[in-house]
Amino acid sequence: MRRAAAPVLTGEPNGGRTAAVLVGMSPGEAARRGELLRLAQDLPGASVAFLQLADPSLSRELTRLADLGATRIALIGVSFGRIAPARSWLRRIAAHWLRERGDGAPALLPGLDLLESADPERAARILADALDFGSPVTGTEAGLESPAWEHVPRHRHQVLLCRGPRCTAKGSDATAEALVLGLMACGLTDDDVLVTHTGCQFPCNHAPVVSVQPDDVWYGGVDAETAREIVAGHLRDGHPLTRHRLERSPLPPRDRGES
Repeated sequence: MRRAAAPVLTGEPNGGRTAAVLVGMSPGEAARRGELLRLAQDLPGASVAFLQLADPSLSRELTRLADLGATRIALIGVSFGRIAPARSWLRRIAAHWLRERGDGAPALLPGLDLLESADPERAARILADALDFGSPVTGTEAGLESPAWEHVPRHRHQVLLCRGPRCTAKGSDATAEALVLGLMACGLTDDDVLVTHTGCQFPCNHAPVVSVQPDDVWYGGVDAETAREIVAGHLRDGHPLTRHRLERSPLPPRDRGES
């Protein structure tokens, strides 16, 4: 597996040291780690981190860079697909880290735009703008908790979308995008269907795998078109598909009586 080298912090005339982090915003960037690593090699003092589903996390990478002596860190959000969280989440997570770090933390400078393609020149421009014109994270930004996130959602279905290595290699990023966009087109919200990205769900020969709970329905070979069919037929109209459905024979319950 290709690994990113420890970034060489670039020096500044005032004695400060600058670093940059390419931050994968969505599960899609986690699946395209190699592209981010190659982009990072083209930018001075750059490394890679992720908001979700991959390591290192943004918080962990910020801690590493601060411990190395960075005084300014540019944060370049990367979103190669259409289902990334809002750009404000980059600042929100960075603010949480800043509050935790306390006095002496480096200045955090989010980019003014998201990087939406693996374009080194575009990445360099966003980096330069962040360092020259970026508004530093203050730590007063919204926290990670909200009354809206207090209760378990009232969803009828939970869709478990496998993002394990085989499913990822076989296109689960396109499956995820089609599924989420299909739900939006049908007007289905988190109170109807909760989508959860998972690690390996095991029947890897049938990748990409999607399972629907509490119906205990499993699907294999779920490409983008099949994902849209699952949304319309199963999740909206209540009729599980027969095509692409995988047989599952649960084990009988264990005897919990005394031996």
